[in-house]
Amino acid sequence: MPAPELRALLLLLALAVVGQGVRYLVTRPGEPPGQVQLLATLSPGSPSAQRDSAMHKGRPLGPGERVDVDAASASELARLPKVGPRLAKVIVADRQAHGAFGNLAGLDRVSGVGPGLLKVLAPHVVFNGRAVDNSAPLPLSSSAQGAPLDINSATAAELDALPGVGPAKAAAILQYRQQHGPFTAIEELARVPGFGVAAVARLRERVLVR
Repeated sequence: MPAPELRALLLLLALAVVGQGVRYLVTRPGEPPGQVQLLATLSPGSPSAQRDSAMHKGRPLGPGERVDVDAASASELARLPKVGPRLAKVIVADRQAHGAFGNLAGLDRVSGVGPGLLKVLAPHVVFNGRAVDNSAPLPLSSSAQGAPLDINSATAAELDALPGVGPAKAAAILQYRQQHGPFTAIEELARVPGFGVAAVARLRERVLVR
């Protein structure tokens, strides 16, 4: 027999042996030959189990169901109305960097969260197991936060407390102020590393320049 035909025959025999071995391993005792139930061998980490878990996490909130913003994962936060996966990850990152939020006012520090979203979220969230006090005023404007902050005299701690700023951006503002002198307009914040037009617009009612 020529060598190519011999190799082909040996390959077919090897495949047949492997097939018999697989059938023996996955067939339950007493079952007819050929009745193989591969799904019965799937573990909780199988694609089917992962699909079911994703569907569970992606479902809308049920009546009266609430999410603990101080403890929930990004996938759980994404179930909240008007949040979505991207903002959910931002919320978790802010919580890990700066600690628990405690209430809606604390959540307002997250970039991408504003008065309109806070109003939508209020009936659906708790903080560290505590429900939102709907009688308390929401952080709707600078008047609810106190007087606007002068970015030319503010300390790092004061800048850090502004929504969407944090320690890194606060330090960048101080460094820019030291290198270039006092700000002449709020729009100049867009020149600070880490800031953009959207960030400046968000802070417009919270800060001033003197």
